[in-house]
Amino acid sequence: MAPMPPIVRTAFEDELRAANDAADLDAMWRALERAHILSQPWPWPHTRSHWHMLRLALRCHDRREAIGQLIRLSGAGLGSALGRVPIGNTGRTAVGIMTPMPIPPDLASILEAGRGETART
Repeated sequence: MAPMPPIVRTAFEDELRAANDAADLDAMWRALERAHILSQPWPWPHTRSHWHMLRLALRCHDRREAIGQLIRLSGAGLGSALGRVPIGNTGRTAVGIMTPMPIPPDLASILEAGRGETART
């Protein structure tokens, strides 16, 4: 598997930082969902996105979300490695674990640019 392209890696890390720096829970979750969408094709970043979601669920004392994140955390890397991820899925427990979703246009552009970077190398 090819490594995460630099343009995608930068956007992924920016979203993780945005979640960490956000002033409210909605903004934290939104940034982690965006990081999840960017990370899905790559095992380690995908696993990291669920790890951060688990940490936030625990911080919020959200038992349902924490259990859902533990389940997702256990299979995220393998799903990515096998290419069996529901593209665009936000990674939250309220969304079906294998439900594909539309990718926000700005993230779709980043992922497309990343495919171009991979093709050039």
